[in-house]
Amino acid sequence: MAPLQPPQPPQPSSARHLSRRRLLTTSAATAGALLVVSSAATASAAASENTWPDLIPLPNGFRPEGITIGGGPYAYLGSLGDGSIYRADLRTGEGGIISAGPGTPSVGLKLDDRGRLFVAGRGQGARVVDVRTGKIIASYTLTTKTPTFVNDVFLTPRAAWFTDSFQPALYTLPLGRHGSLPDPDEVVTVTLSGDWTQTPGEVVNVNGITRTPDGKALLVVQSGVGGLHRVDPSTGVTKLVGLGDAAPLTNGDGLLLLGQRLYVVQNRQNAIDVFKLAADGRSGLFEGRLTDSDFDVPTTVAAHKNRLYLPNARFTTTPTPDTTYAVVAVKR
Repeated sequence: MAPLQPPQPPQPSSARHLSRRRLLTTSAATAGALLVVSSAATASAAASENTWPDLIPLPNGFRPEGITIGGGPYAYLGSLGDGSIYRADLRTGEGGIISAGPGTPSVGLKLDDRGRLFVAGRGQGARVVDVRTGKIIASYTLTTKTPTFVNDVFLTPRAAWFTDSFQPALYTLPLGRHGSLPDPDEVVTVTLSGDWTQTPGEVVNVNGITRTPDGKALLVVQSGVGGLHRVDPSTGVTKLVGLGDAAPLTNGDGLLLLGQRLYVVQNRQNAIDVFKLAADGRSGLFEGRLTDSDFDVPTTVAAHKNRLYLPNARFTTTPTPDTTYAVVAVKR
């Protein structure tokens, strides 16, 4: 799968005398034993996961929006309030703040394999946080245009891509050799065109972002009108993705691609719509809708093993310091 390319600014032993029949019998017996052990291990792992909590509490007043999960059983979430980063253990539901916020929002976020968290900062651009120390290691002003709402982020091997819900644009942080971060003046803006029609004003347009199954283009959801767009990363030209008779993705928020299956969170509908996409991402078939009685305006989604994890942003509840928040786990 081709990654997306960002724009350019000894002695024989007695064992050897075993007959072929004896050797095959021994191998078969060994294989059978291994199969039994493997099956038992798999069953044990599944049973263990089934004991993990389905509801993970967050600190009162936290106001979560984005979620990301790395290779281990830990989820990272950002606060819309002060921008703090919280880490939750998916096995126990316990967790704590690992990075105190700068006093400005954290919206979408993604973790790379170097322990760096790329955070969309709404009106404050983007920042990169070291999850081992909690320190901010880089900050970026992505645009000087107003209004701006840097909403979500997606990582490829060569770049970090950010969406702006108030501007018809994507912003790219090109990554150098060994994932080195760019200088502040190396941010690239890709203007959306083609099938894209921007709704003016402070209306949520482009929101969640991911890639196509073949890795050659990007996918973004336009929340207000409910369209899914395939974006050429080098030109910004978009094409509406044909989704058959599926209802519009109104309130479409976080996107998650697993293989050729796309999960689209529709926040105020308390639902996840699931599609099977063509490899090039130009079309898809609706497979079904996931809901849960614990959903309370979930915004984004991340996966670990056979589960999806979604933070309840609770946008229909007036936030106070005592408002409760949680992450909901559902089987996929």
